[in-house]
Amino acid sequence: MWRGGRWALQVVVGRRFTTAPPPPVGRLNHLAIAVPDLDAAAARYRDVLGVKCSEPLSLPEHGVRVVFVELANTKLELLEPLGDASPIAAFLQKNSAGGIHHICLEVTDIHASMAHVGKRVRLLDKEPKTGAHGLPVVFVHPKDMCGVLTELEEMKG
Repeated sequence: MWRGGRWALQVVVGRRFTTAPPPPVGRLNHLAIAVPDLDAAAARYRDVLGVKCSEPLSLPEHGVRVVFVELANTKLELLEPLGDASPIAAFLQKNSAGGIHHICLEVTDIHASMAHVGKRVRLLDKEPKTGAHGLPVVFVHPKDMCGVLTELEEMKG
């Protein structure tokens, strides 16, 4: 329900309706970029832009190797597939040079966010998974978010 210039959720409490605001969304945590060669991509960002890059990290449960590029106000997450079954491999089959894969937004409570968002659009998983930062994450279907795969990541308080 639209109320006072923002969306409000009607919740039944006993027999009365109360209006509860949606769980807050924080800052942009990172922008993920699929790349065919992680080492070459990290070197490109480091050498051309002079930015700091993390060491590569393998995440077999997600089918990727990642490097984080540190920026002043956010991060870039460079993603390389760990085999043909990786969702990044499928992305690179359509976009051989690589490209923007998803955005990641911070939330304070992944389960509250999933409950709120899941009533409005499709989540790709029923339960959160552990992301590259060791924190709970869930993805929202890109067709429901203006063509953008959107990751929600719970931040530690």
